[in-house]
Amino acid sequence: MVEKGARQPLKASSGRMTATNNVKKIFATTLVLTVLGVFLLLQNQNATEKKTRQTAMVVASVATSTPSGFVPVVRVIDGDTIVVSIADADEIVRFLGVDTPEVVDPRKPVQCFGKEASVETKSLLDDQSVRLVADPTQANRDKYGRLLRYVYLPDGTFVDELLVRLGFAREYTYENKPYKFQTEFRADQASAQATGLGLWSVCHS
Repeated sequence: MVEKGARQPLKASSGRMTATNNVKKIFATTLVLTVLGVFLLLQNQNATEKKTRQTAMVVASVATSTPSGFVPVVRVIDGDTIVVSIADADEIVRFLGVDTPEVVDPRKPVQCFGKEASVETKSLLDDQSVRLVADPTQANRDKYGRLLRYVYLPDGTFVDELLVRLGFAREYTYENKPYKFQTEFRADQASAQATGLGLWSVCHS
């Protein structure tokens, strides 16, 4: 009887140790899961913030009227079409409100004053950055997927308007939808015609 009584405390002590170990294991597991959860949450937040920053960069680059919203010109295609770099991607931009004679359309021969218009646009925009401004009255892109934009130089020069005013381009209303500067561009064209500037001095069609 004495021996049995002596073993009982050992059993109780062993039970307490087991319970303590179980608590420690549960605590350790909970701690690991908590740390893992926090890590995954932070990773998700970082990914979301990165995506938000990238989206903001694209919006700022394409849209437009802020002082920092300038994008580099990659190349000039012709008098009224350029390629710019937006968020490390090339975008073709078609100038709003103007049309210059064709020089690269495979369906058409080089048109009168087309080369001169291309040279003028290249002289204005080669190695430049430009600000692109959308017109809410117009589509964002044309049927060829090109962005439709007004184009401004850092010094404030309005390229679309300048080309019409100097006779390098005709006023052009895309899909018969009046645009913001339609009245001004038509007045510029009438003035260029009256004074025989650019294409109006040599092109008769």
